[in-house]
Amino acid sequence: MSTLAPRTYARYVAIGDSSTEGLDDPDGRGGYRGWANRLALHVAEAQPAPLLYANLAVRGRTTRDIRKQQLATALAMHPDLVTVFSGVNDVVRRDCNVKAVARDIELMQSACVAAGATVLTITMPDLSAVVPMARMMRERLLTLNDLVRETCARTGARCVDLAQHPVTSDMRLWSDDRLHANSEGHRRIAAALAQALGLSGHDGWWTQPLPADRASSIVARVTGEFRWTREHLLPWLWRHARGISSGDGMTAKRPAMETVTAENV
Repeated sequence: MSTLAPRTYARYVAIGDSSTEGLDDPDGRGGYRGWANRLALHVAEAQPAPLLYANLAVRGRTTRDIRKQQLATALAMHPDLVTVFSGVNDVVRRDCNVKAVARDIELMQSACVAAGATVLTITMPDLSAVVPMARMMRERLLTLNDLVRETCARTGARCVDLAQHPVTSDMRLWSDDRLHANSEGHRRIAAALAQALGLSGHDGWWTQPLPADRASSIVARVTGEFRWTREHLLPWLWRHARGISSGDGMTAKRPAMETVTAENV
């Protein structure tokens, strides 16, 4: 993966859904940290000038929601660095129109690039080899990744292609719900984005595989599937059948620009 020439950033805005919000990377204060917060700190530590940062992401939002609810607010903050990531809440829906999702992503990227911002977007790792349910949406996910790569080539946004690296499909980087990265996963995503920005001290360590793991027994795997179905899949299906989103009533965790410090991210 090539890198952009290092530069100084003054204003970073993150838009997206629960991944950008930071689930499941606890911050130790009752909230979530996440790769966007981690990236903000990497940027701040790599430059002498202070960095202002806002995170407008809200869990449960579709790409269309993000374009309608977050983009204008983000542009009004005059950012020179923007991360745009969405799509998970789209591809899990049976009525997902992948091309429409990609068009909304392109509109967001184009608007931010036109405003003078460096724009970063990531692709979604394919978990179908280790998560049975993911096989049902695999074709949509792979198609969206391809469209995102093409979109970035057109808009000038930077595509950080996580899906091309096998380690990102290692379940040890994912939380129990299999939809969100865990703390180590968020740490690696932030490192990938920092490398794409050419930040000093960030190389490709995040692509390295985790140590070999002892294979689990068939009984353990089956038990794990039943537990995941009971604790995560069935509640998700019941919630969506009633038209309820995990983000209902939620607002952005960092809706205004604040100077980044190690204490507040």
